[in-house]
Amino acid sequence: MKQLPYYEQKDRENVKKLRTMIQELPPFCVEFFRGIEPQTSSRTRIAYAYDLHVFFDFLQKENPMMKKLEKRDLSLSHLDQVQVTDLEEYMEYLKYRFNDRNQEVVNKERGIMRKISCLKSFYNYFYRREMIKNNPAALVKLPKLHEKEIIRLDVDEVAMLLDEVENGGSLTEKQKTFHNKTKIRDLALLTLLLGTGIRVSECVGLDISDVDFRNGGIRIHRKGGKEVTVYFGVEVEDALKDYLEERTQMEPAEGHDNALFLSLQMKRMSVRSVENLVKKYAKIVTPLKKITPHKLRSTYGTALYRETGDIYLVADVLGHADVNTTKKHYAALDDARRRSARDKVWLREPE
Repeated sequence: MKQLPYYEQKDRENVKKLRTMIQELPPFCVEFFRGIEPQTSSRTRIAYAYDLHVFFDFLQKENPMMKKLEKRDLSLSHLDQVQVTDLEEYMEYLKYRFNDRNQEVVNKERGIMRKISCLKSFYNYFYRREMIKNNPAALVKLPKLHEKEIIRLDVDEVAMLLDEVENGGSLTEKQKTFHNKTKIRDLALLTLLLGTGIRVSECVGLDISDVDFRNGGIRIHRKGGKEVTVYFGVEVEDALKDYLEERTQMEPAEGHDNALFLSLQMKRMSVRSVENLVKKYAKIVTPLKKITPHKLRSTYGTALYRETGDIYLVADVLGHADVNTTKKHYAALDDARRRSARDKVWLREPE
């Protein structure tokens, strides 16, 4: 049987998971997920399903009319009875709650905003089709987001990180044992992340055949399944070539023959394993910064913007669908550029 590309495998797994999650929701939710399928990825629909689970759990716990009903017994008429005040209480509930396993769950501004955005889409879907009379979600204001400073590596920290990956001098004795087996792979992987700004999911999804040294690029699948080529420089090329020499000597586990980056178990590396890898090295170099693969992406975006000053190029290379997303992330750099302009023009020669 032909091995499916990684992104197709993940999509199939997500679809199966989504079907299981939908079976636990009220029956009318099926129509919503069928309706949004053409415009959304399977990952987005799974996030929506999770958020709707939380919403209906809230209604069962807090709404007197629905407390005695099972989730599968809820209907659109029940949805129509929900008031704006119920949704405002829901926003308060989201800040701090206990899940089904009696574990504490805390949502900050972004988490609450995502869940309310999901509800707005959910209510809009049925309201526009005249299946419900009321749309209280349209009247609820999203929480105000307080912009956080973007955490990224400084230029010297990038060099120190790659040096640490190469020599492993500050690792524990146990870590050094594994380091000897993985340092060429780790260096190639981190150099690729730092030198292209690709997402960690795009990185672990790479197959050997996606690397094109002739044109100096890698073929990746963006969010939504779009296939694009991202180009790399000499440093990335050298690191990848060193790793591929080693990779050709490996015997991958069944079903993982095409994967570019392999774990010690000879299986395709997972997102979690890359996150742990980044964390291991980064906390040695910069213990006060919480560095994740996404922070390496921000590091690349910052460096590219500083070098080019072209926000549209940065948006294109990073795969942002909306340039405003990029502008929002790099607004602080824009301000720094504007400040630097004050000393560029002299009206009279300084004495």
